[in-house]
Amino acid sequence: MRILPVRLCAPVLLSAGLLAGCGSSDVSSKYLDSGSTTIAGTSGCITLGVNTYLWHATLDTLASLPLVSADPFGGVIITDWYVTPAAPDERIKVTAYIMDRDLRADGLRLVVFRQTRVNGVWADAQPNPDTAHKLEDVVLTRARELRLATLSTSN
Repeated sequence: MRILPVRLCAPVLLSAGLLAGCGSSDVSSKYLDSGSTTIAGTSGCITLGVNTYLWHATLDTLASLPLVSADPFGGVIITDWYVTPAAPDERIKVTAYIMDRDLRADGLRLVVFRQTRVNGVWADAQPNPDTAHKLEDVVLTRARELRLATLSTSN
């Protein structure tokens, strides 16, 4: 039997240890239940800072608006101004804050901005207060659907 030198075995053992840390086990079911997303990288496992169901549900809900920024680690999604064809003198912008790794209603906050065009100049206007709440309800419903779909496919 031939024994390999330590310098050849160490990288293999280190790689196996890192991969085992990202492998499936009871720990991964914890992440599945909470909605955390774990990504295997060169420096080990990285867990996103927000709930993956809320994150994807928010992106799905705001898909018709032009996206300016999406930060999955900070949990902030910012859209650009959007003008509907039905109301060319009005535009909206949405900023979404996902503040928790758990799928909870208080882990999501949407802020809606509205402007109207008067004499060719855009001016800030008060959005309907129900708009943000209705959008949050749509996002939460979609997040629950995503979670149920994931749980049913994992069983």
